[in-house]
Amino acid sequence: MSTHPLAHQADEPAREPVTLPLLAEMKEKGEPIVMVTAYDFPSARVAEEAGVDVVLVGDTAAMVVLGYDATTPVGMDEMVTMASAARRGLRTPLLIGDMPFGSYERSNEHAIQNAERFVREAGCDAVKLERGGPSAERARAIASSGIPVMGHVGLTPQSASALGGFKAQGKTLESAKQIAHHAHELQAAGCFAIVFEAVPAAVTEALMPHIHIPVIGIGAGLSADGQVLVFHDLLGMTAGRVPRFVKRYADVHDRMVAGVRAYAEDVRTRHFPDADHVYSADADAVAELRADLDQGTLATSPWDW
Repeated sequence: MSTHPLAHQADEPAREPVTLPLLAEMKEKGEPIVMVTAYDFPSARVAEEAGVDVVLVGDTAAMVVLGYDATTPVGMDEMVTMASAARRGLRTPLLIGDMPFGSYERSNEHAIQNAERFVREAGCDAVKLERGGPSAERARAIASSGIPVMGHVGLTPQSASALGGFKAQGKTLESAKQIAHHAHELQAAGCFAIVFEAVPAAVTEALMPHIHIPVIGIGAGLSADGQVLVFHDLLGMTAGRVPRFVKRYADVHDRMVAGVRAYAEDVRTRHFPDADHVYSADADAVAELRADLDQGTLATSPWDW
């Protein structure tokens, strides 16, 4: 019997691992692609058991896991650590490592080295980077080195300040044309898929006939080939305001607070631990221990016994 933490139950059919050809086939057949972020072993196991197709270890971890107010502070070492943890929780979904700010802008060689870290150290199947322009050149270089690349256009959080903040892109003709240009650049560079973030649904719909690789939307409408949401957002683990495109599918934050509050109350009123949550010991051994303690025979060093 398998002792692997992901061993499936006998009545659960094993799913085949998701591959790039499978994603292309899903696009061709019009089968929606399900993608979610994950940043550690427990969330990856949830994604695995839920049957998603793609897991992205996103640099959004900077905000939802590490507590920063932007994605830019997170670095390669942190991303590789989180991706490695997610890898250990996955068997089926395709795993993508998000290239953090500063990991690919310098040169093609630098970009390839960091992409190789995701594959070699974390076991990722692919990497993702943001924007077109120079990033398309980096995408081409990484893809040419043998590592699959996912692109990202629209609202690109690493350059949010240059875009005027975290807000929808493509609402004007000029902005929509730029998204189209970047998407075509990334497609031509050899990306296997592209994320459209915070793009008006009508703009996405207009572009879809011209994009021949899977398009994963996040706030980009139903015409995309698939959807992605941040794990903590969709489960309600984050408190406060969330983007308009986020739909809450659970309210985990409040339930966690309630659980920890109940635990704290039990500790303070000495209701925990109770008899069901302590270990037993031989009564005679305990009686002898008490006698030895009362006589002071255990006060000396063990080396003197």
